[in-house]
Amino acid sequence: MVAIIIGVIAAVIVLAAVIAVGWGISVRNNFVRMRNVSEEAFATIDVYLKKRYDLIPNLVETVKGYAKHESETLESVIRARNNAASATTTAEKIEADAQLSNAIKSFNIVAERYPELKANTNFQSLMNELRAIESELANSRKYYNGTVKTFNTEKDIFPKSIIANMMKLEKFPYFELESEEERKNVKVSF
Repeated sequence: MVAIIIGVIAAVIVLAAVIAVGWGISVRNNFVRMRNVSEEAFATIDVYLKKRYDLIPNLVETVKGYAKHESETLESVIRARNNAASATTTAEKIEADAQLSNAIKSFNIVAERYPELKANTNFQSLMNELRAIESELANSRKYYNGTVKTFNTEKDIFPKSIIANMMKLEKFPYFELESEEERKNVKVSF
């Protein structure tokens, strides 16, 4: 009788250990999946940022012929583009993108001053392409932030936080606006 009780207790302990290990493996695998989805979402943003970086020199060259005395604005756009293109970490890319977005806004303001530039078909085509890229970037940022929210929330929920701490997982940063100025509506008309 004692042997049966000891056997049942041992079986319960083994079953509990198997369930705990299975749960731990499942949680770990889920974190790996969520991390990979978040990294893939950021890589998608990188693709659109690269398209934007490649388009900007063409825009600047088009504007140069019309707005020669606006060289400071044009140089700031190129400088912001180069800084953004050379950023390596997620945080650096987010910061550089914010600076480039501000530079592009000043670039749009310069373009407003030159009606003959706005009438240029090459310029219009490039600006339409930039608008499309900006729209795709916005959608990609929303998707990335959604995946980050899921990852960060799951990472912080107890008891999953125990596994997250064992894996040494860090929170992913959100792709968000850096300043109040960026939150204001911008009037862009061509």
